[in-house]
Amino acid sequence: MDYVEGRVLQEAARGTDVYAGPVTPLNLILLVITLYTTYLLYKPTPPATLPREPPAVVFRTFVPRTLLPYNGTNGMPVYMAVRGRIFDVTSGRNFYGPGGPYENFAGRDASRGLACHSFDEDMLTKDLDGPLDTLEGLGDEEMESLQGWEERFLSKYLVVGKLVAQGEK
Repeated sequence: MDYVEGRVLQEAARGTDVYAGPVTPLNLILLVITLYTTYLLYKPTPPATLPREPPAVVFRTFVPRTLLPYNGTNGMPVYMAVRGRIFDVTSGRNFYGPGGPYENFAGRDASRGLACHSFDEDMLTKDLDGPLDTLEGLGDEEMESLQGWEERFLSKYLVVGKLVAQGEK
């Protein structure tokens, strides 16, 4: 036991070699963490970027033949006519563009097909240079359905023009 006591006294007499000033490794680590956190809080942030607006569309008058190319092919937008109003349905390209369930209405007057809930080619006007479909023969139920479609398109899509028969402009 004398050895242990002697050793303790020896160590106590030797003094401490530990630096007790303000610059210790622990203080340096805490200073670095504090500086980094302050930098993250006050660093300049890049200005917020706003999404670009789609290009402006000029309201135009179309005839069936000039509306036909706007079917979503060759990088063209997708337009569709309902009761004389032409809607830009490009944002719904997956429905109205090539390969979509309503693709045969793209670039055409879709009024009769939408009213009758039919995707058949028979519902489309065959003669592009002839008169527009007057929707004769549609009952009250079909006209109400067509009005519902038109209201849906008005709330969702931009009207970009009107459809007139060849020679009317």
